[in-house]
Amino acid sequence: MNKIILCLLLLIPVSSFAQNPKEKGLASINRQSAEAYIGLLANDALQGREAGKQGNCIAAEYIKAVLQDMGIKPLNNSSYFQPFEAYSRERQKRTRFSVHPDSIVKYKGEQAFRKLELRNVLGYIEGKRKHEYVIVGAHYDHLGMDESLAGDNIYNGADDNASGVSAVLQIAKAFIASDEKPERTVIFAFWDGEELGLLGSEYFVANCPFVSSIKGYLNFDMIGRNNNESNPEHVVYFYTESHSDFGRWLKDDITKYNLKLKPDYRPWDKPIGGSDNASFAKRDIPLIWYHTDGHPDYHQPSDHTERINWDKLIDITKASFLNMWNMANLNTF
Repeated sequence: MNKIILCLLLLIPVSSFAQNPKEKGLASINRQSAEAYIGLLANDALQGREAGKQGNCIAAEYIKAVLQDMGIKPLNNSSYFQPFEAYSRERQKRTRFSVHPDSIVKYKGEQAFRKLELRNVLGYIEGKRKHEYVIVGAHYDHLGMDESLAGDNIYNGADDNASGVSAVLQIAKAFIASDEKPERTVIFAFWDGEELGLLGSEYFVANCPFVSSIKGYLNFDMIGRNNNESNPEHVVYFYTESHSDFGRWLKDDITKYNLKLKPDYRPWDKPIGGSDNASFAKRDIPLIWYHTDGHPDYHQPSDHTERINWDKLIDITKASFLNMWNMANLNTF
């Protein structure tokens, strides 16, 4: 090698040859991990992950084990689990389950009532400003199984919402891979009881002692399928309208990182419909919500892993990691 070139190279800091922390995290997101996470959660052995049932408990233990293996700390002291109870009237009265204290008192006072023991799974990475929080979450419960169905009787929920859970796990992995402490504390949340009425996220927010310090929330619910097979890059991008930076972030990152996504941008003054984002929107917490629209297998036993659009799922996960990086590190948004 030419001596002059060698001398010049020696003057360049070693860090200049390495990826920056954000890009190191981005590079850790991959299809292999997504297939592993979704394949396990949507397996027949978990019997559709119905809230309060054995398959759901196995899913919670699996998510805990993955977080633990990554080095993500449990949010609640020594436990990754946030247990809670949900109540309803006797089932013939067709009342939805509730975690609201007034409803619980009322239902418990009746002669017959229903009760479920549920639990959120929560981990975190502490930030430099440890008392400022951002949260990324997805529900892990689904519809269980129906033994009266002929043939396939398990609602596997590969898209709804093992796809979303896979994204949260990959984002956790990416923050660890970045090897840089974020400015704000990042919470990785896996909600139980969403299919019964957003129970887990509502319980969390209603009982969160630092709710006023939550600066932003990012939600996933069904991010792995095509609504229209002729437009396989379609994704719906809901966000709080007053935070126009959220829209700009995605546009810029699609260009910068060559993400194969064609978003339907839907700014919303208060995104309270559809999923666990509602629990945060009701408290005026700014949010982003990714969704790839409905499809014929929604809430059907046919929501299987082999129907996932892996390329789109991975690019949505990458885009959302970049969103969370901004939420966790930018002073204002």
